[in-house]
Amino acid sequence: MILTVTMNPAYDMTYRVEHFARGREHRVRSVDQRLGGRGINVTRVLNQLGKYARATGFSDHAFAAAAELEMPVDFVHALPWVRRTVVISESDDGTATALWEPGPRISEPHAIDQLRVRISGMLSDMNGMVIAGSLPVGVCPGLPAELAQTAIAAGIPTVCDVDGPSLELAARVPGIVLTPNTEELERLTGRPATTIPEILAAVESLLTSGVGAIVVTRGGLGMVAVTPTRAWSAALPKPLAGNPTGAGDAAVAAIVAALAADPNPDWPTLLVDAVATSAAAVVIPVAGEIDHVLRDRLMPTVRVSELESVAVRP
Repeated sequence: MILTVTMNPAYDMTYRVEHFARGREHRVRSVDQRLGGRGINVTRVLNQLGKYARATGFSDHAFAAAAELEMPVDFVHALPWVRRTVVISESDDGTATALWEPGPRISEPHAIDQLRVRISGMLSDMNGMVIAGSLPVGVCPGLPAELAQTAIAAGIPTVCDVDGPSLELAARVPGIVLTPNTEELERLTGRPATTIPEILAAVESLLTSGVGAIVVTRGGLGMVAVTPTRAWSAALPKPLAGNPTGAGDAAVAAIVAALAADPNPDWPTLLVDAVATSAAAVVIPVAGEIDHVLRDRLMPTVRVSELESVAVRP
């Protein structure tokens, strides 16, 4: 089982318009609403990939009941309400504009302890874990790192897809796998991370501190993966246009699926899958879905190159 942890879930709203312009009225062509949050989207993609995944974290009763109709879930009912995220998708060129609501404050005083106990009770059934997304008000930014440390101590490969102070603390957990985008990496390290040499230099201190691997997502430019001994870049010959909202979640799903199958994976093969799966999400207008036919067609076209890096240790 792969466990995903989503502490600040959301109702994802997608509004489709022909072209979005500030300060003007728009006629919405169609509206989609679905359950969301990074970990929820990862769970969906994992299930589409044929991997058994269960979602946990915090929610309210209504969200948990709706999620249970769609996927295996085990939420702690600790939120007074669940936030919304809004994506405005433009059909003329595929541009997407996103608005993220903040999360509510945890309403159950023992919720964090309940989540700790719930995850600890599932450790024996896990072969991989993902902690993804933001935190609701009242949750310590160190909780993702704490949960990751518990899982890794039990021998469970753990991917952390968080940002801000939570990412800073997660980066101190030995053996953890991090999946920041370039902006998140820059905030974490205080160094530029636009080019591949900049990325390799930026991750050096993270590897020195014990991070197991870092997969940096670069949007249409692909990904860079760095372990303590080797590094690679991977990308499609030409980026795909579309809605990038769920692309990172799809990549995380492919990464944790590979790690769950083998904690010491063949990284070039993992990157081929991650890049193709991420691209297969871009062409879908809502997050948490992939185009299986496109994914299979793209995998042979992904280009992987091994890199020489100052971050690599012999």
